[in-house]
Amino acid sequence: MSFVEYSEIIQEGDVVIIFQGHESMMPIKVQSGAQTQTRYGAIRHSSDLIGQRFGSKVTCSKGGWVYVLHPTPELWTVNLPHRTQILYTTDIANITLMLELKPGSVVCESGTGSGSLSHSILRTIAPTGHLHTVEFHAQRAEKAMQEFKEHKVSHLVTVRNQDVCKDGFGITGIADAVFLDIPSPWEAITHAKSAIKRKGGRICSFSPCIEQVQRTCEALLDHGFEEICTLEVLLRVHDVRTVTLPLPDFGPEEDSTDIPNTGNSSVICRTATPPREMAGHTGYLTFATKPRD
Repeated sequence: MSFVEYSEIIQEGDVVIIFQGHESMMPIKVQSGAQTQTRYGAIRHSSDLIGQRFGSKVTCSKGGWVYVLHPTPELWTVNLPHRTQILYTTDIANITLMLELKPGSVVCESGTGSGSLSHSILRTIAPTGHLHTVEFHAQRAEKAMQEFKEHKVSHLVTVRNQDVCKDGFGITGIADAVFLDIPSPWEAITHAKSAIKRKGGRICSFSPCIEQVQRTCEALLDHGFEEICTLEVLLRVHDVRTVTLPLPDFGPEEDSTDIPNTGNSSVICRTATPPREMAGHTGYLTFATKPRD
């Protein structure tokens, strides 16, 4: 099992997602002889998981059942253990697109945090790309390295425990893109520029406050970045449902001998309605391009 390659059969040591419902999922590590408790009873790893196909329907000890899913970056984002605030799929999709990531890309990231964005980047740049991720907090950096090994993506990533604003990314002139999610991204622009290839590349900064965006944009301009733009992504999920609508009676047409319809005519149709409530502001995404030297 790997987060960047699909496997058919569950093996010992794999990380799987136990799906009990759309609002109830959890990741577990498969270990011989172990058990996992769910609302429907226990799952025995040796007999219920090991050797089964991903996507299988597994019956628990109380008679209920769950699905055992192959892990993906999207599923990991909604199930990972939170060590920090994380980025979600709505922002991640725009970041991977606007940074022009593809297989073989070399990417710098700071900070690593809980690894939500890191896993999506790794899937995008596999099998020949590489992620250089910097985390200031020692315990978070160590935990991230452990998770990358368990998820069998450690060969695609280098984790450094250092201050990116003072020490940079540890590389020079090899990155295609840089992502910053730190309190003062403007202090890391110099190191980001030196990490990007001489032929140019892309940079993205995620900041929750507009004052951070202003200072970052000023630093990007001072360092010669171009095509600077800031956007905010808001997700509105519309509810598609069936409704019954009455047909109005406009009376008979002129010169018509038809008897007007006095019945209660109606039509059944499907429609989409916007949500009454929705998730609001998460953060601002600032993108820019380093031109060719």
